[in-house]
Amino acid sequence: MMMSDIIMFFLSMLIMIIMVLVGVAFLTLMERKVLGYIQIRKGPNKVGFMGILQPFADGIKLFTKEQTFPNYSNYLSYYFSPVISFFISLMVWVLMPYYFNMISFNLGFLFLLCCLSLGVYTVMIAGWSSNSNYTLLGGLRAIAQTISYEVSLALILLSSIIMIMDFNFLKFFYYQKLVWFIFLMIPLGLSWFSSILAETNRTPFDFAEGESELVSGFNLEYSSGGFALIFLAEYSSILFMSMLTIMIYMGGYSLSFMFYLKLVFISFIFIWVRGTLPRYRYDKLMYLSWKSYLPVSLNFLLFFIGLKIFLM
Repeated sequence: MMMSDIIMFFLSMLIMIIMVLVGVAFLTLMERKVLGYIQIRKGPNKVGFMGILQPFADGIKLFTKEQTFPNYSNYLSYYFSPVISFFISLMVWVLMPYYFNMISFNLGFLFLLCCLSLGVYTVMIAGWSSNSNYTLLGGLRAIAQTISYEVSLALILLSSIIMIMDFNFLKFFYYQKLVWFIFLMIPLGLSWFSSILAETNRTPFDFAEGESELVSGFNLEYSSGGFALIFLAEYSSILFMSMLTIMIYMGGYSLSFMFYLKLVFISFIFIWVRGTLPRYRYDKLMYLSWKSYLPVSLNFLLFFIGLKIFLM
């Protein structure tokens, strides 16, 4: 491998990370604007033209504030868990099936599951190391929720993978040239969408941050940079899950304006759901995962295996 190839590889990774961060910044602005209009108010509209510079002002404010540490916290794990969380949420973007880079994951599906599972540990450590009852409770809730929904998420993904018989996400584009998978598996697509809402701790499944009973959940003791990193990791995973939905169900990855339009639309639905639905009850969340989505995804998996054998 040439030295120029390696330099180009790292350069393209750096550009991708910067672009993801810029995307996350404007996603937060979009969320505040959309929620504003849903609640019949303006949202950010002072900083720059129509509030377009608000995310950068917020970022500068958060990272220049004083970093505080609880006296009884476990310092090292408290300090590093947001950093690792942010790193994992950026690392998963390597899965994007590039046409012009050296990265092409033949086992992208397995890498995705590994990264999703690792995200649980950062929440657990952040909740535990703060040494507060509220953060510990928020962390435990988030872990139970994430682990529950990861099971059905993996099975729903498996159904799509049975259709293409490959772990490489690039193949989804070739198989969806004639018809999108969302039309072939509508119930699974809807289950997938509500599972990724739960996976990213979004409304109506935001029990880890239930303000009414947990103040702010597992990130309660974090301020300034630590809080900003947790925030960035959450919104980066929302963007990534939106991209994954398009790759699997809505035509696959393609370098076109339509792809990015679909990405904005799915991200908008995340925000729309937040502005519309009240929080679920915790036992109903667990019921939904284990008694609704798990049987549905297992039945569909068996159906698609049978269909594949029959067509072969």
